[in-house]
Amino acid sequence: MDDQTRIELEAAAFRKLRHHLMEKRTDVQNIDLMNLAGFCRNCLSRWYQEAAHEQGLEMTTDEAREITYGMPYPEWKARHQTEADAGKQAAFAAAFAANVGKDR
Repeated sequence: MDDQTRIELEAAAFRKLRHHLMEKRTDVQNIDLMNLAGFCRNCLSRWYQEAAHEQGLEMTTDEAREITYGMPYPEWKARHQTEADAGKQAAFAAAFAANVGKDR
């Protein structure tokens, strides 16, 4: 497979993942994604922002999150985010430290 085809396939897969999380599975909470998979929508938006910066493009966290969430992040939180219990919060702290903390 040539590089251009690989890039196009990777981009298509990313778009499907983003659409799935943005449109089809709004019920899946970020904390649950992080606890189970070690990443969440905020991670995707950070990776998007980092990729933009690597290409010399300026992009704020808010801009990257709006691309990932399909709306401003505060609006997403108001529409879809629920409170997490203490157990989920503790698991999140461990998952964040193991998966995100080491990347920063």
